[in-house]
Amino acid sequence: MKILVTGANGLLGQKLVSLISGSPSDQLIATGRGANRNPQLDGAYGYREMDITDEGQTLRVISEEQPDVVIHTAAMTNVDQCEEDKEGCWRMNVSAVGHLIRACETSGTFLLHLSTDFIFNGADGPYPEEAEANPISHYGESKLAAEKLIIESDISWAIARTVLVYGIAHDMSRSNIILWVKKSIEDEKQIYVVNDQWRTPTLAEDLAQGCYLIAQKRASGIFNISGKDLLTPYEMAIKTADFFELDKSFITETDGSRFTQKAKRPPRTGFVLDKAEKELGYSPKSFDEGIAILAQQIAQRS
Repeated sequence: MKILVTGANGLLGQKLVSLISGSPSDQLIATGRGANRNPQLDGAYGYREMDITDEGQTLRVISEEQPDVVIHTAAMTNVDQCEEDKEGCWRMNVSAVGHLIRACETSGTFLLHLSTDFIFNGADGPYPEEAEANPISHYGESKLAAEKLIIESDISWAIARTVLVYGIAHDMSRSNIILWVKKSIEDEKQIYVVNDQWRTPTLAEDLAQGCYLIAQKRASGIFNISGKDLLTPYEMAIKTADFFELDKSFITETDGSRFTQKAKRPPRTGFVLDKAEKELGYSPKSFDEGIAILAQQIAQRS
């Protein structure tokens, strides 16, 4: 099977490149803006520059590569940035999806699109796949609009919704709550962490595995692909401090009113995973297991 990944330089994209390039039965084409930032594994995969906001380039690359599956991970995901640059957000998160749909129509390609818990208002999570969406931010609105484009299209498709993805990029270019808490306490900085928002945090490797399962089966429809533990950021911070045996007195519990943010955050999301577990065999790590995996990756880099 030939799989093309958009956003291959991002965190999820990197994990997909590592996962799929190791499969002898699959051919991987990684794509992204600019140069490849993944390890160059001789002959394991190909890389092409592709800006998904450029319709002509998107149509050309997919037409030339003729992939069986496109896994679309590229997006503007900074929620406050999306509020500040609504046009840029829509161009990246909605218009570009239209380009991919047209390309997949022409090539007969299965499209797997990544979506988010932020399509929900957070009033009554965790959510099953069939829950009614009601976004409260422009980011959420853009991701819901993209979902609708795909659902109403004539292509073969799947949507993988996820929550608060964490992991370590090859170049350590991205932080996450585990790295942030660890470094802050080691630097003896007091941190304030909210305890009135709930998520099911998702290890990037788990999300990559869930996407790969969908691609392999070409399983159509919407799937929740997240972690299984419903936690607040404060609870995540405490678990992190406990694992690394750090001084928890540097962690102060607070609520969302302490922070001024341009975009509203849904208070309680998280996902019900029954469908993905039953139909895909998806089995995510616990948050404690996720911390241990990151700790091992940190140790390998030191």
